[in-house]
Amino acid sequence: MPNPSYLTTESGRRIAYHRSAGQGPGVVFLGGFKSDMEGSKATHLEDWCRAQNRAYLRFDYSGHGESDGAFTDGCIGDWAADAQAAIRQLTDGPQVLVGSSMGGWISLLTARAMPEKVAGLVTIAAAPDFTEDGFWANFTVDQRAALETDGQIALPSDYGEPYIITKHLIEEGRDNLVLRSPLKLPFPTRCLQGTADTSVTTETALKLLDHAQCDDIRLTLVKYKDHSFSDPECLSIIEAAITDVTQRIAM
Repeated sequence: MPNPSYLTTESGRRIAYHRSAGQGPGVVFLGGFKSDMEGSKATHLEDWCRAQNRAYLRFDYSGHGESDGAFTDGCIGDWAADAQAAIRQLTDGPQVLVGSSMGGWISLLTARAMPEKVAGLVTIAAAPDFTEDGFWANFTVDQRAALETDGQIALPSDYGEPYIITKHLIEEGRDNLVLRSPLKLPFPTRCLQGTADTSVTTETALKLLDHAQCDDIRLTLVKYKDHSFSDPECLSIIEAAITDVTQRIAM
């Protein structure tokens, strides 16, 4: 793989990215919590967009992948700011955002902060408000006490080393919740969700569908698919969702 390029944001964070030229609206992939831009969905969509001569951007949030910074120093607001800086400075015109897991939350924050840069949205197992509704809501009394006294706790992960969850992540996440106030999505939106996902439930997908103020939003549930949503069938479903969105934009 070629070496990434780097963008230094207004906050001074150095963000790694790969960008492909092409026609618009371009596609921007927003990854998940502690994931990076070398994942199968991100790289597959790069190849797919190149084959269609469509502009494409993938990047790592600060503290993720090849970007600078420590993961435990980051929070939702920082990562949303990273995404918005990358979209603002590295893309031309409105983009189709493809947000996976936490990237779904980040894409919703981006749509709220800079709607003029969003032409459409595809979410994959979107996890809006997960720091509050996923982590905090399920912490035991002992875990909440440890978070208060130690400033962080470790949670087991299905993807290798434990997740270090900081008090700062939880508290700052409350400033960026999107399911507690009106959520306007004035563009085509497609939400994809596997029914075997143990990280983000179908209830979360249905809650987002019900809460969003959008005239053109659809939720696709795919039976037996898990949180990774990255086998060949799922990748084809993602491609179809992006194609659907871009066709609706052109209408």
